[in-house]
Amino acid sequence: MSIDTVATAEISPEQSQPFAELGLKHDEYQQIRDILGRRPTSSELAMYSVMWSEHCSYKSSKVHLRQFGEKAPKTDALLVGIGENAGVVDIGDGWAVTFKVESHNHPSYVEPYQGAATGIGGIVRDIMSMGARPLAVMDPLRFGPADAPDTKRVLPGIVAGIGGYGNCLGLPNIGGEIVFDASYSGNPLVNALCVGAMKHEDIHLASAKGVGNLVVLYGARTGGDGIGGVSVLASETFSDGGPTKRPSVQVGDPFMEKLLIEATLEVLQAGLVEGIQDLGGAGISCATSELASNGEGGMHVWLDRVLLRDETLSPEEILMSESQERMCAIVRPDRLVEFMERCAKWEVEAVVIGEVNATGRLTVDWHGERIVDVPPRTVAHEGPVYERPYHRPPWMDALQADTPDHLERPSSAGELKATLLSMIAAPNLASKSWVTSQYDRYVLGNTVLAQPEDAGMIRIDEVTGLGVSLATDCNGRFTKLDPYAGAQLALSEAYRNVAASGAKPLAVTNCLNFGSPEDPEVMWQFAEATRGLADGCLQLGTPVTGGNVSFYNQTGDSPILPTPVVGVLGVIRDVERRTSITWGAAGDYIYLLGDTKDEFGGSEWANHVHGHLGGLPPKVDLDRERALGEVLVSGSLDSLWVAAHDVSDGGAAQVLVEMALRAGTGATIAVPATLDPFVFMFAESTGRAVVVVRPIDAGRLAALCEKTGVPLTAIGAVANDDNLVFADLFTVSLGDLRREHERTLPELFG
Repeated sequence: MSIDTVATAEISPEQSQPFAELGLKHDEYQQIRDILGRRPTSSELAMYSVMWSEHCSYKSSKVHLRQFGEKAPKTDALLVGIGENAGVVDIGDGWAVTFKVESHNHPSYVEPYQGAATGIGGIVRDIMSMGARPLAVMDPLRFGPADAPDTKRVLPGIVAGIGGYGNCLGLPNIGGEIVFDASYSGNPLVNALCVGAMKHEDIHLASAKGVGNLVVLYGARTGGDGIGGVSVLASETFSDGGPTKRPSVQVGDPFMEKLLIEATLEVLQAGLVEGIQDLGGAGISCATSELASNGEGGMHVWLDRVLLRDETLSPEEILMSESQERMCAIVRPDRLVEFMERCAKWEVEAVVIGEVNATGRLTVDWHGERIVDVPPRTVAHEGPVYERPYHRPPWMDALQADTPDHLERPSSAGELKATLLSMIAAPNLASKSWVTSQYDRYVLGNTVLAQPEDAGMIRIDEVTGLGVSLATDCNGRFTKLDPYAGAQLALSEAYRNVAASGAKPLAVTNCLNFGSPEDPEVMWQFAEATRGLADGCLQLGTPVTGGNVSFYNQTGDSPILPTPVVGVLGVIRDVERRTSITWGAAGDYIYLLGDTKDEFGGSEWANHVHGHLGGLPPKVDLDRERALGEVLVSGSLDSLWVAAHDVSDGGAAQVLVEMALRAGTGATIAVPATLDPFVFMFAESTGRAVVVVRPIDAGRLAALCEKTGVPLTAIGAVANDDNLVFADLFTVSLGDLRREHERTLPELFG
């Protein structure tokens, strides 16, 4: 087989090339020719196609993502921000934490188990490439209708992939979400978050510095799986025909990843690495071009040295392969032997494939022939940037005018009880234990809180008790009704969840899942949501440290609900002062913090009972969220709370059911005289939480709320029986509540 070299490219300028099949537009192909002053070789074309894909280059989103930097709140906590593999924040005592959420949506639809498993593997490598030990994962998930045949195909495989890979790595899964909606039919969302910790001095960045230093590829061998993988799959819209890209999905080996983690941490801690980059989307193309761009500006690679699982692979395929469990390190020649010895200790293969130079070019040879000669920044950082046209959809006015006010509401005690039992069994509100029981939540021994708590919490320092708390959230219905407010509502809920656990919210990561950026109406949703999130983070003082954009999440002309998943990380000085959702002794007082309003636009009640989406989402009040957060964190620090639980999907009734079932004891609840019982039970107004305190602490709570201006309403007391009593309305046993709450997912999938 003849090889397309730089020399042959120069003498055959008119040779036809499959740029369109690789996802490049005609003008993008011409831009590559202009950069090189000739046609690209087939290997160069492969590199540019994957690196200029939507997934890798952010070409449609960059102009909007800049707001996260331009509007970033001033904070001393941010050590590494947007642009690296993951953001890093200072949590005190010399400790730093890195965390990030990314998507693996399309691969998980094509091949659910491997798509989800390699999503976990990829985000874990992002974390360890910063120099951190991965400590925990989370999984925000979205599926089509719970009873749809295709949901029954993809959900069990995705859950098994997440659990199988994470469990084998020995990483606890401490939280996430599962949401069902028809818009995700044929396009499930599989977002994966990982958090890790290190000392400040152990932070590493992706750069190839030091002329003469060596480029070492180590980990699994390169195979034919994942060629084009996420970089191509995530940059196109699925047709209505279903899965067609099975060979593009990566295949994971968690046992190799575990060895890779230990080998990587050992060579980093031994000071053997000058720069490091994981191989995820775009594989070797990404690792070499980004390392070169961020270092001295030049690198030479001998591609034929790459260790292969399949010897028939062409150089183009090797450059594009997204085979998993691989890392690229920059190593000084005098440290190479020791580096190789450390890899061998962990049975990790390693090979020198290149050398750093000062040429300003990335060159690649294949058996002595030059097949790539490019400026690396044009591959990694200087691709096309689009200001996509966008406009507010004309259907927005009618959607927002269609308020849920006309929907029939339950009024009698019997109707309210029946609605409660129906709501807690709704797929979006029902217990997710069928899923979470497949995950190991406590491996490593430092998990402090996990599902179904408001947030996951892990201990970082076993001596001082220093820890972090994380939560992810997004209500896509809210975002469709108002993208700007919807993104802020996602931020608010994640912020509130973290604060409810007792941790002070510190920083944000995000995974922005939307339809096609070539649709001006989808692009408007994205622009508004991004603007809303940037403004919200500025107001709450929580900088965005990094994240991911996932476009083309639609089947045919039907985009998903706009789903900007927001992850918030908080710090707690001593995890012993954490707050659980489990209330305690009979006689303890139950309070509602915040104002309850008649707000049902986009609510789970309107969605589940009536199949309705319209009106406006609950009003955002970020000042109230900040004040509520101060109360929740201060109360935890002062050992005020017996329990706390934020109010969100399903309203206060859902919160009370979850707290009662978690504790195994009931309560007597008195609906405030100022509220309609239906509104009290099911409204989803923001800035609220249910807290439980000992009677002796009621005065302290009142003083704290008066000081911060957070409304406080007494709503009941914990009982010593197994009934949840809504005074003057109805009584329901915990047995009936548990049966309805826990039966839904096992009946559908078990």
